[in-house]
Amino acid sequence: MDDPLRLGTHEFSSRFILGSGKYSLKLIRAAVENAGAQMITLALRRANPGGAENILDYIPEGVAILPNTSGARNADEAVRIARFARALGCGDFIKIEVIRDSKYLLPDNGETVKATAALAEEGFTVMPYMYPDLNAARDLVSAGAACVMPLASPIGSNMGLQARDFIRILIDEIDLPVIVDAGIGRPSQACEAMEMGAAAVMANTAIATAGDIPAMATAFRKAIEAGRAAYLSGLGRVLPGGASASSPLTGFLGGVEGAEND
Repeated sequence: MDDPLRLGTHEFSSRFILGSGKYSLKLIRAAVENAGAQMITLALRRANPGGAENILDYIPEGVAILPNTSGARNADEAVRIARFARALGCGDFIKIEVIRDSKYLLPDNGETVKATAALAEEGFTVMPYMYPDLNAARDLVSAGAACVMPLASPIGSNMGLQARDFIRILIDEIDLPVIVDAGIGRPSQACEAMEMGAAAVMANTAIATAGDIPAMATAFRKAIEAGRAAYLSGLGRVLPGGASASSPLTGFLGGVEGAEND
């Protein structure tokens, strides 16, 4: 915990969050045991008391549950789902997802800001999923969000950091944790996001659809840890179109010339 992820009054040592939309026992076990996840999302429609299968039966004790408002099409619906989740005993965490677009599944930033403001006022630790727009991110900060969660690319696409430049702007300008959510397809992409200064990465499809789920979960953990370490160490400079000798060749060659002349 020497470099904790702080969300509201909560702290985590892991910077990997599992999205459980494609959950299975194997996926959740790998996320906890191999990827080190300490937070797992929960769509309420996947908690089926008395049903054949309940995701809550698979989430180990000690792992934080992050209910999301999946299915909400406006702020009012998101607020109702959040209140329902808390009434069920899911705690004060809530991931806001407000999606009206059924083709590309892009979040509605305006409605997300409204829901965030209402729920923050009620004491929730609000983690809003958003399209990476600086003005919307600033509005979310003012609304009381605990972080911002910009998409990297369309949800479930595994296309990686398509919104790289816009996410970088949020990291540079927003004084809250920026958690990259949706679209990360490879450990190398998670590493790049962390090198940029992202506070954490959420992934689901990339691990759930891998040929070896535990191995991929392990790869994501290592990539996220490596990216965080690189960011904290201060990445070396970049010289576009140029070169810089890593050793003092001029002095060395001068010495050789002098020896030959002797």
